[in-house]
Amino acid sequence: MNPTEWRTYLVTGASRSAGRDTETVVEAALAGGVDAVQLREKDASDATRYEVGERVRELTADAGAPLIVNDRVDVAAAVDADGVHLGQSDLPVAVAREQLGEEAVVGVSASTVDQARAAEAAGADYLGVGAVYGTDSKDVSGDRNGIGTERVAAVADAVDVPTIGIGGIDASNAAPVVEAGAAGVAALSAITAAEDPEAATAALREAVTR
Repeated sequence: MNPTEWRTYLVTGASRSAGRDTETVVEAALAGGVDAVQLREKDASDATRYEVGERVRELTADAGAPLIVNDRVDVAAAVDADGVHLGQSDLPVAVAREQLGEEAVVGVSASTVDQARAAEAAGADYLGVGAVYGTDSKDVSGDRNGIGTERVAAVADAVDVPTIGIGGIDASNAAPVVEAGAAGVAALSAITAAEDPEAATAALREAVTR
């Protein structure tokens, strides 16, 4: 399981899924070729997040795709996820790895070169860099107006771990993020709110790999 190979990365959020449940969106995204799934569901109760996580774990396991849990190390452990994604104010990387095991994938959000270097030094396996184009979502750190692809390039040049661009990314603007040095791109609304999440995922994948 190598984050370098994660070209497309889904971040889930039932509140942005056009009335569909998270499992339906994840299943469609997996059919569209998404490489990794992050369970976020910050609007859900702990019990609901766990229950959804259990079902999403089954879907990702069947598809051979990694499941990462946003913020919550306890939920990641409970649903036997492949890892966790941490924000700047979450648990340290070392603590998360201690709880989940050395094989767990630990990602960290970063919007500056200094944050990226610190996360790499702490042992992060990959970085979520953004918000690239700006977003009204709470899923990403950084400037709501977007840090831009030049910052993505600066971060990618500063670290050796793979970077995943996030924030306002869809099939129409994904290519410049990868051209700037990101290993791949993450999307929430571009997939979850799409009329056809499977087709949206496939289009995003094509834009990134083209």
